[in-house]
Amino acid sequence: MSAQAASFLPRILAARRAALARAQAERPTSELAAAAAAASRRPRAFAAALAGAPPGQLAVMAEIKRASPANGGLHPELDPVALARLYAAGGAAALSVLTEPDFFHAQPADLERARSASGLPTLRKDFVVDPWQVYETALMGADALLLLVVVLGQQTPAYVDLALGLGVEPFVEVHTEAEMDIALASAASVIGINNRDLGTFEVDRRTAPRLAPRAAAAGRTVAALSGIRGPADTVGLYRSGIRAILVGESLVRAADPLAAVRALASAADPEAGAAAQRRERGPSEAGG
Repeated sequence: MSAQAASFLPRILAARRAALARAQAERPTSELAAAAAAASRRPRAFAAALAGAPPGQLAVMAEIKRASPANGGLHPELDPVALARLYAAGGAAALSVLTEPDFFHAQPADLERARSASGLPTLRKDFVVDPWQVYETALMGADALLLLVVVLGQQTPAYVDLALGLGVEPFVEVHTEAEMDIALASAASVIGINNRDLGTFEVDRRTAPRLAPRAAAAGRTVAALSGIRGPADTVGLYRSGIRAILVGESLVRAADPLAAVRALASAADPEAGAAAQRRERGPSEAGG
């Protein structure tokens, strides 16, 4: 891992704080908060979509992402409308849309255009460092908002409450046991486990299955992020309590994004699916 890669997160956060200072100078937090509170919203059921895949299958959050700090331009000419429609046709349960402009090259209208075109619940994926961005998210029309415990720390539950009060589903992301402690102390119903360490940018696909059972036992819907390229990378996730996956770079780069999403959405763990169906039927029906 290069020193440059290790510095990505501090650099991204510094850029977001600088942009935030400029935005707050133009529109103070109090003004934005009042607008968000007064806005008429019709959020789509993001949490339910992630929990709604058939037994043994995983709900797919398909990501719209033009670039990444580690890998540069992924699809600089990406059309968010066309891609969102392909994802929806392929069976995606939800969208994830990057809105960070400096390192991920997102454009301001990407989220609204993708959400409108797809009809799917849509997650705003950004680096939240201030409540101002939560109010902004509500006004953008996003259904859910990424909250990084590695960034927000012990403030995470307060950000979760703020988002919920505005009708925005908090998607709380963790990478360690200590971060999971904080996530579980919040009212978030959806917890994402990132296989990528944002401090080093290294990926370990064992992370999500290792941390998931605890969150699932607490009644949270659990999603796995990073390092998932195709159905082969989903083996064992369902049995660990994971019910959704977020997939970005492999879908953006796919020659046929619709087929790639469809393969992920239809991948099944027959043993886990059968066990889940037996539990749903109950002992008397399962016994004939």
